[in-house]
Amino acid sequence: MDDMDRVVEELCWIDWNDIDEVEEACSLVLKELASNPGTVRARLDDLPNRPELLNLCEHYDILDKIVLFSDDNPGVRVRLHIFLPGYFDRPHNHRWSYASRILRGHYRHYLFGNAELDEQVDPAKLPVLQAREEPVGTSYALHHSMVHAVVAEPFTVSLVVRGPAVKDRFLVMDRKTGESWWQYGAKEESAEEAKAKQMSRTRFAEVTGWLEEWGVLGTT
Repeated sequence: MDDMDRVVEELCWIDWNDIDEVEEACSLVLKELASNPGTVRARLDDLPNRPELLNLCEHYDILDKIVLFSDDNPGVRVRLHIFLPGYFDRPHNHRWSYASRILRGHYRHYLFGNAELDEQVDPAKLPVLQAREEPVGTSYALHHSMVHAVVAEPFTVSLVVRGPAVKDRFLVMDRKTGESWWQYGAKEESAEEAKAKQMSRTRFAEVTGWLEEWGVLGTT
Protein backbone atom coordinates (compact mmCIF):
# COMPACT_ATOMS: atom_id res chain seq x y z
CA MET A 1 0.00 0.00 0.00
CA ASP A 2 1.51 3.34 -1.08
CA ASP A 3 0.74 6.84 0.21
CA MET A 4 -2.19 7.35 -2.18
CA ASP A 5 -3.89 4.12 -1.06
CA ARG A 6 -3.27 4.94 2.59
CA VAL A 7 -4.74 8.44 2.34
CA VAL A 8 -7.83 7.46 0.33
CA GLU A 9 -8.66 4.08 1.91
CA GLU A 10 -10.82 5.51 4.69
CA LEU A 11 -13.17 7.09 2.14
CA CYS A 12 -14.24 3.64 1.00
CA TRP A 13 -16.20 3.18 4.21
CA ILE A 14 -18.03 6.46 4.75
CA ASP A 15 -21.76 6.93 4.14
CA TRP A 16 -21.77 8.49 0.67
CA ASN A 17 -25.45 9.37 0.98
CA ASP A 18 -24.67 11.61 3.97
CA ILE A 19 -23.26 14.64 2.17
CA ASP A 20 -22.16 16.26 5.45
CA GLU A 21 -20.00 13.23 6.23
CA VAL A 22 -18.77 13.16 2.62
CA GLU A 23 -17.72 16.82 2.75
CA GLU A 24 -16.01 16.49 6.12
CA ALA A 25 -14.06 13.33 5.24
CA CYS A 26 -13.21 14.23 1.65
CA SER A 27 -12.13 17.80 2.39
CA LEU A 28 -9.48 16.45 4.76
CA VAL A 29 -8.23 13.92 2.20
CA LEU A 30 -8.25 16.45 -0.64
CA LYS A 31 -6.39 18.96 1.53
CA GLU A 32 -3.76 16.35 2.44
CA LEU A 33 -3.24 15.41 -1.21
CA ALA A 34 -3.06 19.06 -2.28
CA SER A 35 -0.59 19.82 0.52
CA ASN A 36 1.57 16.82 -0.39
CA PRO A 37 1.68 16.87 -4.21
CA GLY A 38 4.46 14.28 -4.15
CA THR A 39 1.77 11.67 -3.39
CA VAL A 40 -0.07 12.56 -6.60
CA ARG A 41 3.20 12.82 -8.53
CA ALA A 42 4.27 9.33 -7.41
CA ARG A 43 0.96 7.84 -8.51
CA LEU A 44 1.14 9.62 -11.88
CA ASP A 45 4.69 8.35 -12.39
CA ASP A 46 3.52 4.81 -11.66
CA LEU A 47 0.30 4.96 -13.68
CA PRO A 48 1.84 3.57 -16.91
CA ASN A 49 2.61 0.44 -14.85
CA ARG A 50 -1.00 0.21 -13.64
CA PRO A 51 -3.17 -0.67 -16.65
CA GLU A 52 -6.18 -1.13 -14.38
CA LEU A 53 -6.03 2.64 -13.73
CA LEU A 54 -4.58 3.89 -17.01
CA ASN A 55 -7.36 2.15 -18.94
CA LEU A 56 -9.92 4.15 -16.94
CA CYS A 57 -8.43 7.52 -17.94
CA GLU A 58 -10.53 9.44 -20.46
CA HIS A 59 -9.97 12.15 -23.06
CA TYR A 60 -12.69 14.36 -24.51
CA ASP A 61 -12.48 17.45 -26.71
CA ILE A 62 -12.95 19.74 -23.71
CA LEU A 63 -11.96 17.62 -20.69
CA ASP A 64 -9.32 15.11 -19.60
CA LYS A 65 -9.85 12.72 -16.68
CA ILE A 66 -6.92 10.90 -15.05
CA VAL A 67 -7.82 8.15 -12.58
CA LEU A 68 -5.40 7.98 -9.65
CA PHE A 69 -7.26 5.49 -7.46
CA SER A 70 -10.12 3.07 -8.00
CA ASP A 71 -11.71 0.59 -5.63
CA ASP A 72 -14.46 -1.39 -7.35
CA ASN A 73 -15.91 -2.43 -4.02
CA PRO A 74 -17.44 -0.12 -2.90
CA GLY A 75 -16.70 1.98 -6.02
CA VAL A 76 -14.64 4.97 -4.88
CA ARG A 77 -12.37 6.77 -7.35
CA VAL A 78 -9.93 9.67 -7.21
CA ARG A 79 -9.42 11.62 -10.43
CA LEU A 80 -7.68 14.67 -11.80
CA HIS A 81 -9.87 16.75 -14.12
CA ILE A 82 -8.21 19.09 -16.61
CA PHE A 83 -10.67 21.50 -18.24
CA LEU A 84 -9.66 22.38 -21.80
CA PRO A 85 -10.37 25.56 -23.82
CA GLY A 86 -13.99 25.84 -24.83
CA TYR A 87 -15.25 23.90 -21.81
CA PHE A 88 -18.82 24.59 -20.81
CA ASP A 89 -21.12 22.40 -18.84
CA ARG A 90 -24.78 21.60 -19.29
CA PRO A 91 -26.99 21.27 -16.20
CA HIS A 92 -26.90 17.69 -14.98
CA ASN A 93 -27.01 15.51 -11.90
CA HIS A 94 -24.77 12.50 -11.23
CA ARG A 95 -24.88 8.77 -10.70
CA TRP A 96 -22.78 9.22 -7.56
CA SER A 97 -22.04 11.82 -4.87
CA TYR A 98 -18.62 13.43 -5.05
CA ALA A 99 -16.24 16.02 -3.59
CA SER A 100 -13.79 18.28 -5.41
CA ARG A 101 -10.92 20.69 -4.73
CA ILE A 102 -9.57 23.26 -7.21
CA LEU A 103 -5.80 22.96 -7.74
CA ARG A 104 -5.36 25.46 -10.59
CA GLY A 105 -7.54 28.09 -12.26
CA HIS A 106 -11.19 28.54 -11.31
CA TYR A 107 -14.72 27.99 -12.51
CA ARG A 108 -18.16 29.50 -12.17
CA HIS A 109 -20.48 27.06 -10.45
CA TYR A 110 -24.25 27.05 -10.95
CA LEU A 111 -26.51 25.09 -8.60
CA PHE A 112 -30.10 24.33 -9.61
CA GLY A 113 -31.18 22.29 -6.59
CA ASN A 114 -32.59 18.81 -6.19
CA ALA A 115 -35.02 18.98 -9.08
CA GLU A 116 -37.40 16.25 -10.19
CA LEU A 117 -36.04 15.44 -13.62
CA ASP A 118 -37.05 13.50 -16.69
CA GLU A 119 -36.34 13.90 -20.37
CA GLN A 120 -39.42 16.11 -20.77
CA VAL A 121 -37.98 18.86 -18.56
CA ASP A 122 -37.59 22.32 -20.09
CA PRO A 123 -33.98 23.31 -19.29
CA ALA A 124 -34.73 27.01 -19.87
CA LYS A 125 -37.19 26.94 -16.97
CA LEU A 126 -34.68 25.38 -14.55
CA PRO A 127 -33.82 28.25 -12.18
CA VAL A 128 -30.31 28.90 -10.87
CA LEU A 129 -30.64 28.84 -7.08
CA GLN A 130 -26.99 29.58 -6.30
CA ALA A 131 -24.05 30.88 -8.33
CA ARG A 132 -20.56 30.83 -6.86
CA GLU A 133 -16.93 31.09 -7.86
CA GLU A 134 -14.66 28.13 -7.18
CA PRO A 135 -11.06 29.47 -6.96
CA VAL A 136 -7.86 27.60 -6.11
CA GLY A 137 -8.11 25.98 -2.69
CA THR A 138 -11.90 25.74 -2.72
CA SER A 139 -13.43 22.38 -1.90
CA TYR A 140 -17.04 21.28 -1.87
CA ALA A 141 -19.21 18.16 -1.91
CA LEU A 142 -22.38 17.48 -3.93
CA HIS A 143 -25.08 14.87 -3.44
CA HIS A 144 -25.82 12.82 -6.55
CA SER A 145 -29.31 14.35 -6.79
CA MET A 146 -28.01 17.94 -7.07
CA VAL A 147 -28.35 19.51 -10.52
CA HIS A 148 -25.39 21.75 -11.34
CA ALA A 149 -23.23 23.16 -14.13
CA VAL A 150 -19.80 24.79 -14.33
CA VAL A 151 -18.06 27.16 -16.74
CA ALA A 152 -14.32 26.67 -16.37
CA GLU A 153 -11.34 28.88 -17.12
CA PRO A 154 -9.18 27.05 -19.69
CA PHE A 155 -6.75 24.59 -18.11
CA THR A 156 -8.39 24.63 -14.70
CA VAL A 157 -7.37 21.53 -12.73
CA SER A 158 -9.44 19.88 -10.00
CA LEU A 159 -8.95 16.86 -7.77
CA VAL A 160 -12.13 14.81 -7.47
CA VAL A 161 -13.25 11.98 -5.19
CA ARG A 162 -16.39 10.21 -6.39
CA GLY A 163 -18.36 7.71 -4.39
CA PRO A 164 -20.17 4.51 -5.38
CA ALA A 165 -22.69 4.73 -8.21
CA VAL A 166 -26.26 4.57 -6.92
CA LYS A 167 -28.09 4.68 -10.27
CA ASP A 168 -27.54 3.58 -13.86
CA ARG A 169 -28.06 6.93 -15.59
CA PHE A 170 -28.11 10.69 -15.16
CA LEU A 171 -29.85 13.47 -17.05
CA VAL A 172 -28.04 16.14 -19.07
CA MET A 173 -29.81 19.33 -20.21
CA ASP A 174 -28.85 21.96 -22.78
CA ARG A 175 -30.28 25.35 -21.84
CA LYS A 176 -29.53 26.78 -25.30
CA THR A 177 -31.20 24.12 -27.43
CA GLY A 178 -33.80 23.00 -24.88
CA GLU A 179 -32.76 19.36 -25.34
CA SER A 180 -32.40 16.79 -22.55
CA TRP A 181 -31.00 13.28 -22.67
CA TRP A 182 -29.91 10.42 -20.44
CA GLN A 183 -26.30 9.34 -20.15
CA TYR A 184 -25.34 5.92 -18.84
CA GLY A 185 -22.41 4.38 -16.98
CA ALA A 186 -19.55 2.44 -18.56
CA LYS A 187 -21.35 -0.88 -18.17
CA GLU A 188 -23.92 0.26 -20.73
CA GLU A 189 -21.35 1.46 -23.29
CA SER A 190 -20.38 -0.42 -26.43
CA ALA A 191 -16.75 -1.42 -26.98
CA GLU A 192 -16.49 1.28 -29.65
CA GLU A 193 -17.79 3.99 -27.31
CA ALA A 194 -15.39 2.94 -24.55
CA LYS A 195 -12.43 2.90 -26.92
CA ALA A 196 -13.28 6.32 -28.36
CA LYS A 197 -12.96 8.06 -25.01
CA GLN A 198 -10.03 6.07 -23.59
CA MET A 199 -6.94 8.22 -23.08
CA SER A 200 -3.89 7.16 -25.08
CA ARG A 201 -0.46 6.87 -23.51
CA THR A 202 0.67 9.75 -25.74
CA ARG A 203 -2.12 11.96 -24.44
CA PHE A 204 -1.40 10.91 -20.87
CA ALA A 205 2.25 11.94 -21.27
CA GLU A 206 1.18 15.28 -22.76
CA VAL A 207 -1.24 16.08 -19.94
CA THR A 208 1.17 15.06 -17.18
CA GLY A 209 3.75 17.29 -18.86
CA TRP A 210 1.33 20.20 -18.53
CA LEU A 211 0.77 19.44 -14.84
CA GLU A 212 4.54 19.47 -14.33
CA GLU A 213 4.92 22.74 -16.25
CA TRP A 214 2.11 24.41 -14.30
CA GLY A 215 3.59 23.39 -10.93
CA VAL A 216 0.48 21.44 -9.93
CA LEU A 217 2.68 18.53 -8.83
CA GLY A 218 4.97 20.66 -6.69
CA THR A 219 8.70 20.92 -7.21
CA THR A 220 11.05 18.05 -7.81
